[in-house]
Amino acid sequence: MLLHPHPQATPIATTPSQHLSSLHHSFFARPAEQVAPELIGCLLVKRQPSGELLWGVIVETEAYCQSEPACHGYRRRSPSNETLFGEPGRWYVYVSYGIHHCVNVVTDRAEWANGVLLRAVAIPAEPERVAAGPALLARRFGLDRSHDALPVVPRCGTWLAPRPPHLEALGSNDLVQTSRIGISQGQELPWRWYLSRSRSVSRRAQGDRMPPQAQTWPLVAGASGF
Repeated sequence: MLLHPHPQATPIATTPSQHLSSLHHSFFARPAEQVAPELIGCLLVKRQPSGELLWGVIVETEAYCQSEPACHGYRRRSPSNETLFGEPGRWYVYVSYGIHHCVNVVTDRAEWANGVLLRAVAIPAEPERVAAGPALLARRFGLDRSHDALPVVPRCGTWLAPRPPHLEALGSNDLVQTSRIGISQGQELPWRWYLSRSRSVSRRAQGDRMPPQAQTWPLVAGASGF
């Protein structure tokens, strides 16, 4: 396992700065199962203390809703899940198994627990599986409970940017939709999505083989795949 206690910035020159603006609030003001697949191909961006940007392409997400038992807000509202009941477009960061942080973005509407878990990100010029899983993603980007409830906007240091031009053409045929991972209830809901031509997905569906490097989507225009 490759650890990065002090995340270094990913060179950003190959991604035009105009595409690092944040997604509009209205993007998140929809049900999680609509937002989650559309986040595939968008960018997770964090401004480092030096001013440089650490970024990667989101390649795997899961949706959660108060109406189903796998959601943290299904049974009760508590101080630990309060953010999930708040306004859309904020980070919801929780601790799993008392060890790992998991990063979500709140969706839909206030007073209704709803959110999307970011499961995997592909980062240019880094090992393809350095952020292939919720805990690895949080560790690589240095995200923890201190980021909980912060707006997903540049002024707060960590945000989600729209798909860059070469990924705008991603469609449903480029995604695999399957059941969620690591839950004991709600397995019947196919609320996990991942980019089929990515080698940075945390776990592929049964029978779905990892694509050869030459067949993966490029992280940046004109670059090698991910």
